[in-house]
Amino acid sequence: MKNSTSAVVYACIAVLSWSTVATAFKIALTHLTHFEMLLIASCTSLIIFALLLTFQKKWKLVSELSGRQWGYFALLGLLNPVAYYLVLFKAYDLLPAQVAQPINYAWPIVLLILLALFAHQPIPPKKYIGMFISLGGVVLISVGTGQSGGMDIPVHGLLLAALSALLWAMYWMINNKFKDKTDGSIALFMSFLFGTAYLLIGAVGVGVHLDTLPGILSGMYVGGFEMGIPFIFFSLAMRKTSNPALVNQLCYLSPFLSLFFIAMILGEQIVFTTYIGLALIVMGIMFNQYLVKK
Repeated sequence: MKNSTSAVVYACIAVLSWSTVATAFKIALTHLTHFEMLLIASCTSLIIFALLLTFQKKWKLVSELSGRQWGYFALLGLLNPVAYYLVLFKAYDLLPAQVAQPINYAWPIVLLILLALFAHQPIPPKKYIGMFISLGGVVLISVGTGQSGGMDIPVHGLLLAALSALLWAMYWMINNKFKDKTDGSIALFMSFLFGTAYLLIGAVGVGVHLDTLPGILSGMYVGGFEMGIPFIFFSLAMRKTSNPALVNQLCYLSPFLSLFFIAMILGEQIVFTTYIGLALIVMGIMFNQYLVKK
């Protein structure tokens, strides 16, 4: 298989995986609390990343990490998977999937603001156009979905979904700053090693009841197809491709495919404001990424 073809195949596997997880979140939350779901998912992802290091024969690189790098990953693991996914899963627990997913997807807009504030990267004037388009989509979904579909949209659920976008943007910014200093597979393993350890300690105080097989299996699915497998395949796609822009553009299919699964499997009636709002979010992100000179 040619590199360009295999890159597209790998990217499609990642996109298809991410497209199913919003539905998987809601199914898992019928059996588990958001903390229990994250505990199972994080353990599953840690096993996947450990197997990846074994396959790639990179365990020696773990032993070569400096004390400073261990400290860095101890902090990073607190942000992702712990803080980010606890907030995200609670948002899904409170909101319809068709609302939580698009709002979380607006994180690139939040990233622009963070880079301007903390990395001193000024926002080009034209990028404000894309930002306002995307934010308009967020507002339309937040306000219009409840009115059009007659759904209960709690304000604190919307705030949690917005907070999840902020946390992911923070994680991306911090991780991207240090990505050249650590192998990508090692970084994922170490983050989830610390994250899982924090969650296991937290489980002692919170108390968990993992006594349903559907709950455990759905939590494992989330760990495999949200946190583990798609990151591996997307990384492979970016490594194989000669056209990174194409691979990135394929990711924009994910939220729209996700609405299909939400409607077909969860039975949520997707209202027109969700489609329009999601389209605006994606249009704003693509406008800033591809049409505005960096």
